[in-house]
Amino acid sequence: MATFLFKTEPSEYSFDDLVRDRRAAWTGISNAAALGHLRAAAVDDEVFVYHTGDEKRIVGLAKVVKKPYEDPEQPGLNDNGQPRFAVVDLAPIRAVKTPVTLAQIKADKRFAEFGLVKQSRLSVMPVPAALDKAIRTMAGL
Repeated sequence: MATFLFKTEPSEYSFDDLVRDRRAAWTGISNAAALGHLRAAAVDDEVFVYHTGDEKRIVGLAKVVKKPYEDPEQPGLNDNGQPRFAVVDLAPIRAVKTPVTLAQIKADKRFAEFGLVKQSRLSVMPVPAALDKAIRTMAGL
């Protein structure tokens, strides 16, 4: 099982919205690198939900409940036969006990090479196992 970090603008769709809806398609990803990571997601992979904007913090944990598929708004396949604009369905697991801020992550040397620090605009990224464990500890998961 892999772990990812997915970013969202909370004024557009927040972790609380996901909890309310119980399940949602994660749409709107257009960056090639982010789409590559999204296409690698599998059912039961876990996802840290990160609020961008004024919050800049990890606020919840979700899981992938439907493998990547074509975005109904932008159908089509790439040269590898994968969805050109992929989406996955997520379901919430639980809110974090303690939100983990971008400032905390940047201040911790273990995260120096993490995508959230090195590629700050990337909206979907894998979380290496050691960092996954560190985030879970920091978040009280």
